[in-house]
Amino acid sequence: MRIIVCVKQVPDTNEVRIDPVKGTLIREGVPSIINPDDKNALEEALKIKDTHDDVEVMVLSMGPPQAKEALKEAIAMGADKAILLSDRAFAGADTWATSTTIAAAIRKIGNYDIIFCGRQAIDGDTAQVGPQIGEHLGLSQITYVEKLEINGKEVTAHRSLEDGYYVVKAEMPVLLTAIKELNEPRYPSVKGIYKAYRNEELVKVWTVDDIDVDREQIGLKGSPTQVKKSFTPASSKTGGEMLTGSPSEIARQFVVRLKERQII
Repeated sequence: MRIIVCVKQVPDTNEVRIDPVKGTLIREGVPSIINPDDKNALEEALKIKDTHDDVEVMVLSMGPPQAKEALKEAIAMGADKAILLSDRAFAGADTWATSTTIAAAIRKIGNYDIIFCGRQAIDGDTAQVGPQIGEHLGLSQITYVEKLEINGKEVTAHRSLEDGYYVVKAEMPVLLTAIKELNEPRYPSVKGIYKAYRNEELVKVWTVDDIDVDREQIGLKGSPTQVKKSFTPASSKTGGEMLTGSPSEIARQFVVRLKERQII
């Protein structure tokens, strides 16, 4: 069984700032991490590898050269090999162009049974790339997976909803998107770290020349989405008010304030 896990290196959102003039993310000096939902996807692939024979876990990412660090971390966690799609031709891609590029790489890899993606990336929050990859490849897909079982060539997934879940079955090959409730990602092992950083051949870099893709459909040129403006919303917090008196008096004042604001 071959499992391909799509991951993205993203800025640590606790550190993200927006340039007030350009309206773009300030990435200089900001630490990068593997997108959290993608880590859940990777963990589930590794759990399958732990409990089934002859499973290969391959990690795939698109990004600048420094994204190799995220792939090395994935290998240190237990993945077998990784591919980084890195080329200036991929720059400026929206979700459509990104999924087109990744789908082309997956076609080249071939012979896959499961494709895992995270639900969404924390620097975009679109939740579009995973499903779009599935559409490009003509695959069955189950999104928002919170529980998964493998039975031969069939997967049974609990698909999370606001008030419960659906139980969905699908034949492989299939694309799945993971949410944080699916599992708790493991830490890289010492052996895995040694393996990831001593064997550079485990992370291969593919350029636009390595995949069969229409160059008019990738990068900025192939991106129909246009972002008009990015900005940090002004804080809506106001100064608090301290209520004093006995418990009953405080309760009465509190109810009055709620009525004044038409909350009750």
